[in-house]
Amino acid sequence: MSVVGAIVVPHPPILLPEVGRGEEKKISATDAAYRKAAALVKELDPETIVLLSPHSVMYADYFHISPGSAAKGNMRQFHAPQVKIRAEYDSDFSEALAKAASAEGFPAGTLGERNAELDHGTLIPLYYVNQFLTDYRLVRIGLSGLPLTDHYHLGQLIRQTAEKLDRRTVIIGSGDLSHKLKADGPYGLAKEGPEYDERIMDVLSRAAFDELLDFDESFCDRAAECGHRSFCILAGALDGLSVEAERLSHEGTFGIGYGVCTYRVTGQDPSRHCLDRWRERQRKSLEEKQRNEDAYVRLARAAVNSWVERRKRPELPEDLPAEMLSGRAGVFVSLHKDGMLRGCIGTIQAVKRNIAEEIVENGISAAAKDPRFSPVRPEELEALEISVDVLGKPEKIRSKEELEVKRYGVIVTKGFRRGLLLPNLDGVDTVEQQLSIALRKAGLSEREKDFEMERFEVVRHG
Repeated sequence: MSVVGAIVVPHPPILLPEVGRGEEKKISATDAAYRKAAALVKELDPETIVLLSPHSVMYADYFHISPGSAAKGNMRQFHAPQVKIRAEYDSDFSEALAKAASAEGFPAGTLGERNAELDHGTLIPLYYVNQFLTDYRLVRIGLSGLPLTDHYHLGQLIRQTAEKLDRRTVIIGSGDLSHKLKADGPYGLAKEGPEYDERIMDVLSRAAFDELLDFDESFCDRAAECGHRSFCILAGALDGLSVEAERLSHEGTFGIGYGVCTYRVTGQDPSRHCLDRWRERQRKSLEEKQRNEDAYVRLARAAVNSWVERRKRPELPEDLPAEMLSGRAGVFVSLHKDGMLRGCIGTIQAVKRNIAEEIVENGISAAAKDPRFSPVRPEELEALEISVDVLGKPEKIRSKEELEVKRYGVIVTKGFRRGLLLPNLDGVDTVEQQLSIALRKAGLSEREKDFEMERFEVVRHG
């Protein structure tokens, strides 16, 4: 046996009558869909339910699998302590999954438990499931700040574990959609909110799981979604399987998106290895981009490749443009992989003899010395997208009104503290956001008043 089905469900506390006290009637379609999804879980008769919760223990670079033999929780946080649930864990499954991850160096395991209580992202799905089925064991897994592709691969490991243990398994992807659907909602309105909900419900209803990986991280952040990573893990657990997908409901009554979809596995389907399909599309796209890279990006790539593969700096090509050899400027080299930053190092002002040497030095540093990331590995090189920003001369400004977030980068200085932010970055849409981030990078409070500002323009390559 293996994975036999899955459901995508939200986790609004107000949905429970004990919490909503009548307000839950305004989202009755979600309640009805939830009950239909829970009935499918009963019909599928799982031995193990793997539940993916955004509100379980979460780390930036690690997936936490809840350890132990059992856990309990209640809804006292939402003024309903009488709603109590205890779940028996499938500890054999959790341990086998952790071992499978460890065997391939994948960052997932049972270490780092901070709070053993069941979170509301777990409690609410189980509240419904337990009305139909109680004879199962639970595996609870948190999300991470790692790329969406890593979440998908964790799903693949879950399925492999289910097959190895011969467990009849159902996956529950717990997650609300956008939290920014209405101006009068608790989180306000962002144009990305309704866009996200329409797009994600379309993708989930078609089980077009490779398209989950096409969502830009900054777009997801602006939409303020909470379930996308859960859905990616769920999709990975269904990799290579044919499924009957059904969209049961979508509501945004309170300014937060609640979607319910179900998936019944009907057999094998080699065409649905969605991560492989997505990577092939990415490979072709990257190859096309690399064929069109200019001399600045080609040199940065040569520096990264040479250092990662051989620990050597490359020789400067003889056919570099004259301005790269005669000009001097600050340079930033940025690396992205699977849509996420993988390294970025730069200089505010020139420290090398010319722009070419600046690119080489900062390209190597971005790959090997950015303290936020582990060094780039050889097997990652072909997946890297590289850009090079050549900085113009900074000029002092007196007020933020002289900034334009898409045109100018900003440097903030107070004493020996200095922070820089490049212009035209994804997810940075206002001058206030730009200054806030630059101040944090300088180690200054966002409320800091007494600091100097400079602005600069860049020429972006790549």
